[in-house]
Amino acid sequence: MDFLSIAADYGFITLLSLAFFSFVAGFIDSVVGGGGLIQLPALLINLPNTSIPTLFGTNKIAALSGTSISAAQYSKKIKFNYKVLIVIAFWAAIASFLGAKTVSYINVNTLKPLILVILILIAIYTFIKKNLGAIQTKKLSFKKMIIYGSIIGLIIGFYDGFFGPGTGSFLVLAFVVVFGFEFVEASAYSKVINCITNIFALIVFIKQGNYLLELAIIMAICNILGNILGTKLALKKGNTFVRSIFLFIVILMIIRYAYDIFYK
Repeated sequence: MDFLSIAADYGFITLLSLAFFSFVAGFIDSVVGGGGLIQLPALLINLPNTSIPTLFGTNKIAALSGTSISAAQYSKKIKFNYKVLIVIAFWAAIASFLGAKTVSYINVNTLKPLILVILILIAIYTFIKKNLGAIQTKKLSFKKMIIYGSIIGLIIGFYDGFFGPGTGSFLVLAFVVVFGFEFVEASAYSKVINCITNIFALIVFIKQGNYLLELAIIMAICNILGNILGTKLALKKGNTFVRSIFLFIVILMIIRYAYDIFYK
């Protein structure tokens, strides 16, 4: 991979822009998810003539690289319930694969109004619940964790394969609200599940040839660096820091979707 030849093909400013936003996306994604909110629009803006599935595939490669590193870092500090994690991952993987298959058949813009409403409700709920994610609030039975986790995996897994931006944030909130996890623990679980959904969505995109490998590698390196920094800060500063970043990202997503719906 020759950086100069890639710069000649895409333009130095384009590469610099994608590298910067991939780093920022990696940082945000490692803390509360939602890195796709930054990375995918960066691709859409810088490569307006590239097909949507190709941009999605390129984004997934970079996102998976960073998220996998973040998941490994969290696993050293957080004790997982692997039985529950495997069940959620199983259903999320299937749903993500089906979601990626659906990209070519359904216009993602039809979902944006619904996503906007959901995000506004999430922001209000998180703001009102001051102690949300500060401590573990409930202890579910194994059976309930399996049932609720399967539903979470199916719904959010399909969304990630089909569209993607904000998946990590939706997973974090699901683990906090439904499972009663602390924010840091929820973020750790969401990273592992997000890795699985990215892998199975990528199987579809790669098989279809929908990716730009050179750009994906550059973005992946920057995304990994951002993930490493973000994970260290999240583990060091704890739940209050993660909650603040989570609210910031949800508000950012609300602004983004509102702009897409009302002004584009």
